[in-house]
Amino acid sequence: MADGESKDSETGRGPAARYRTGRVEAFSDGVLAIVITVLVLELEVPHSEDRPVWPVLLENWPSYLAYVVSFATIGAVWVTHTVITEYLDRVNSLFLRLNLLLLMVVSFLPYPTRLLAEYVGEPGERIVAVIYGGNLLLTSVLLSVLWRYAVHAGLVHPDFADTDVRTLTTHLTPGVASYLVMIGLGLFLPVFAVLGYLLIAIYIMVPVAAIWHRRRGLSAR
Repeated sequence: MADGESKDSETGRGPAARYRTGRVEAFSDGVLAIVITVLVLELEVPHSEDRPVWPVLLENWPSYLAYVVSFATIGAVWVTHTVITEYLDRVNSLFLRLNLLLLMVVSFLPYPTRLLAEYVGEPGERIVAVIYGGNLLLTSVLLSVLWRYAVHAGLVHPDFADTDVRTLTTHLTPGVASYLVMIGLGLFLPVFAVLGYLLIAIYIMVPVAAIWHRRRGLSAR
């Protein structure tokens, strides 16, 4: 590598420029926090008029279901993103752009969440369930792409063993088949498909969180 090229890499200029992860983490956390807050703002207070409150609240169950599934999905994204950045030494320009693309897809989630809340039980519920699942699938795929690119570009901290990297890669591989099955199920049984999306989010979150805690435990030694 030429001296000028090396200098550009260290000072944050040129195609090989690398940056510290702090701003990526802070910006991503801020966006995810806003998106997860917007979800609860989408919950409308129903008007009971002369009816008892409880039956009216129970009639609004699609909104609560959509909120829980979307909250769990964003929670899984946050946990996974946190683990990814814990493993990184630096990031580069392409990583930043991939990260922005991921945040754009996640930021779109409140819209299909609102559609799901409005159309469950209505004629358009099947199409809405598929749109919702497509958003979740794309989010999961982009998380995996983000991590795989970081490994390919040598952004992972050199202190981590190859076995740790492979373990995380395995757990971050998106459940593409599971999402595709749920999207197909959404064409026939939308509510069951949405419950399936919730199970996928939990399935992604739990093992990744275990990796995170194991990683922090090793660092504390």
